[in-house]
Amino acid sequence: MEWYWAFLALAAGLGVPIAALSATLGQGKAAAAAVESIARQPGAAGDIRSNLIIALALIESIVIYALLIFFLLQGKLPGADKVLEALKASAGS
Repeated sequence: MEWYWAFLALAAGLGVPIAALSATLGQGKAAAAAVESIARQPGAAGDIRSNLIIALALIESIVIYALLIFFLLQGKLPGADKVLEALKASAGS
């Protein structure tokens, strides 16, 4: 059962940073492509900009979902006192 808590803590601790890093890379690529497209066709700047804003909002929503999952997983983790008791019990065995 201790492995379950360890993996749950690992998922809660690494899920949001991985999602944020991935979203950052995706937003950077989307913005770079939009700027390149505007440079090639300045007349379509308004359409490209509006599509970029929608795409960035959708990418950002993924990070918000990851943050929500982080809070849900964090609520499932035991308190520090229970973890210390389990460590003392496993060390005593």
